[in-house]
Amino acid sequence: AGAAAAAVATAAGSASAADPIGKGLVMYMQMGGNPGDGATLARQTGAAQAADALGVELKPQFSAWAPETMIAQFKEALAAKPACIEIMGHPGSAAFHDLVKQATDEGIVVTDGNSPMTDLQAEFGTKGFGYAGVDLYAGGALTAKAMLAKGLKSGDEAMVYGVFSQAERGQSEKGLADTLEKAGLKVDRLEITQEVNSDTSLGVPILAAYIQAHPNLKAIGTQHGGVTGSMQQVLQKAGKKPGDIIVGGIDLGPATIDGLKSGYITATLDQLLYLQGFMPVVQCVMTAKYKMPGLSLNTGAGTVTPQTIDTLTKLIDAGIR
Repeated sequence: AGAAAAAVATAAGSASAADPIGKGLVMYMQMGGNPGDGATLARQTGAAQAADALGVELKPQFSAWAPETMIAQFKEALAAKPACIEIMGHPGSAAFHDLVKQATDEGIVVTDGNSPMTDLQAEFGTKGFGYAGVDLYAGGALTAKAMLAKGLKSGDEAMVYGVFSQAERGQSEKGLADTLEKAGLKVDRLEITQEVNSDTSLGVPILAAYIQAHPNLKAIGTQHGGVTGSMQQVLQKAGKKPGDIIVGGIDLGPATIDGLKSGYITATLDQLLYLQGFMPVVQCVMTAKYKMPGLSLNTGAGTVTPQTIDTLTKLIDAGIR
C-alpha cells in the first residue's frame, strides 16, 4: 500500500510540473461573426482563455456568418494541417461532409460549435466530432415561451425574422415560430438575407417598414444576435415605445443590453457563448491527446429579461457572458 501511495504521489508531482497538456497543438477555430461583435466576443474570450490554460496555439477565423466563407476557411485550415479544426454548422452537413472526412482521414480532429450537424456528429463522433451549442429548436421554443409569458394571446399577430433556410441552423427560428403558433398566434415567417446576416444594420429599415405596414403587430421574434441588438433602433425608427411590441431575441451584446434595460427587448436567449468558445478547445485536447470521442454540451441555459440583466453586466463587459 505504501508503494502504491508513493507511486500516486510521484505521478501527481510529475503532472503538476509538466507542460500544459495541449502544448504543441495548433487549432483553427471558426468564431462566427466579426471580431469583438456582441454575438462573437464572449466566444473569442472563452476560446482564448481555454487555449492559454491548455497551451494550445489558437488560430481564430471570422466569417461575418457567411456559410461560403466558413467552407473556404475550413479548406485554408485543412491545408495548414493543424491538430484540430472547429467549424460551425451554418453551411450544413452536406457541404462539409467530404472536407470533414478528408480531415479525419488525415488524423485532424474536427469538432463543431454554435450550430449542429447531427449527421456528421453521428458519423465522426468516435474521432472527436462533438458539439458545443444550443439545442436549437428547444432554444427557440424557450424564447417564445418567455415572450408568451408577457401577455401574448391567441389571435395576436407576430413575425419571426430568421435564417429559416439554413440547414439545421434554421431550427432556432422554427422552434420560436412553431411555439408561438401552437399558442394560437398568427405568425409571419420572414427570411433574413445573407446581406443582413452579415451586416445587420441593413435590416433596420426593413424591419421598421414591416412594423409600419402591420399596425396590429404584437410581437417580433428572432434568434440572430446581431438583429436582436438592432431591435431598439428598429422600434424607435418605427415610432414605437417600450412594450408596444413584445420582442424576443438571443445573445447579450451591448446594444441588446441597452434594449433590455430600456424595455424595448422583452427577453433574450442566453446561449453561453463563452462555453461555445471554451469547450471546443477542450474537445480538441481531449481527443488529440487522450483519444476521447466527441462530447455534446447544450449551452441553452435560459433567457435574460429586463429584471435580470443588471446582475450580469460586469461579466458581459468583461467579454464572458
